[in-house]
Amino acid sequence: MEFLKNFLKGVAISISQIVPGVSGGTIAMILGIYDKLLHAVNNIIKDFKNQYKILMQVGIGAVVGIFLFSNVVKTLFDNFPIPVGYLFIGVILGGAPLMFRKATVKGFKKSSFLYLVAGIIIVLMMGTPNNDASAIITSLSIGNFLWLFIGGVVVAIALILPGISGSFMLYVLGLYNTVITAVVQMNIPVLIPIAIGGIVGTLATAKIIEILLLKYPQQTYILIFGFILGSVFSVFPGVDGLSSVIGVILGIGGFIFTYYISRNE
Repeated sequence: MEFLKNFLKGVAISISQIVPGVSGGTIAMILGIYDKLLHAVNNIIKDFKNQYKILMQVGIGAVVGIFLFSNVVKTLFDNFPIPVGYLFIGVILGGAPLMFRKATVKGFKKSSFLYLVAGIIIVLMMGTPNNDASAIITSLSIGNFLWLFIGGVVVAIALILPGISGSFMLYVLGLYNTVITAVVQMNIPVLIPIAIGGIVGTLATAKIIEILLLKYPQQTYILIFGFILGSVFSVFPGVDGLSSVIGVILGIGGFIFTYYISRNE
């Protein structure tokens, strides 16, 4: 049962990473698995016996989610951006009460407001995802390998930081279509440098975040809460008649779903 729960959480995290503007780290927090994953990553060598299971279970789910749903989610997002955008806004906001509880477990000080605003501003300054019209990389050269490796590192950092979208960062680097195409076509040589970069970025960032959460828990959680609230503005798809009405309905459903599953975390 534990395997199935963690597997499905991995699938959900990977699906969220496909949609530009949506953060896999946010979904991990909503699902109550973020802190556990951070701890497991940082202690995998010292305590392999007790830490590998959750990483393996979530990892398998993430890989399955990417390969099974990447093309489906991208197609839905490309063809129905407004309803999908509202759906993910509802999903993000549904987890907001959990984020707020974590951020204010020791109360909300006046200084905390500065961290909240800073988090929102940082995400807003990154802008909104636009269509990636860059050339798709289908074969490797030394330059391509290094660029894909850097892309993997950046995506891993974005995955670890709730509120920062990994797929949006791929748009910024001009690698979004390359990665989606490589996944759909099972282009393993192109995916290898991304995977290596992802491992390096995850190990480096997870340690830093865990230290911050241990030494400055309130400030870090408040900043992350700001990231998450800021990401809502990045995902917002605008208003367009019937599509918006359908989107609002989906958004309410997404809110209820994530609020329900996160309320006991």
